[in-house]
Amino acid sequence: MTLWLGPHPLVLASQSRARQALLTQAEIPFEAIPADIDERGIAKASGLSSPGEIAGLLAREKAAFVSNRHPGRLVLGADQTLALGARGFNKPADRAEAAKQLRELAGRRHELHSAIALVRSGITLFSDVVIARMTMRPLTDDEISAYLDQAGDKALSSVGGYQVEGLGVHLFDGIHGDHFTILGLPLLPLLAFLRSQKLLTF
Repeated sequence: MTLWLGPHPLVLASQSRARQALLTQAEIPFEAIPADIDERGIAKASGLSSPGEIAGLLAREKAAFVSNRHPGRLVLGADQTLALGARGFNKPADRAEAAKQLRELAGRRHELHSAIALVRSGITLFSDVVIARMTMRPLTDDEISAYLDQAGDKALSSVGGYQVEGLGVHLFDGIHGDHFTILGLPLLPLLAFLRSQKLLTF
């Protein structure tokens, strides 16, 4: 029996290994075609300040970019923002910025806003934003330095300077939210929509 009923594999507008792994584990066939967009430029030009709204916008923009180049295909865009109160964070540019972000997050609760959008032929069929709340334990400068020594360049590949599915899990006291949202792909609402469109066997 085949789980996927679509005429073509899903297109994932992302090069994120975590997102690709989640789709693979859920046995959703896909083709990864990253979207070449200026994320910071689009977010700034939008005038939006809400991290959830920015994540939703970028997920739609990524999906639309790839959809316009692959008409007729179902394209999945995704984005994730990190917010400490009203302040949003970007991926750290270097080790010093990663250390600065970790010092700001240490001992506090922040939010991850994970957005998805499904687009076909430039039309958004579905979008959603799901929030996970992350409580980082208090950290000394020495602990942050030791973590960054161990994490290496991986600390620069994710906003906040951590990947909770790896070494970053050592930085946390509490996590409130589902695993998929934390990894940047809210899988449950995605699967529910795909079922509603008769694209899955069950």
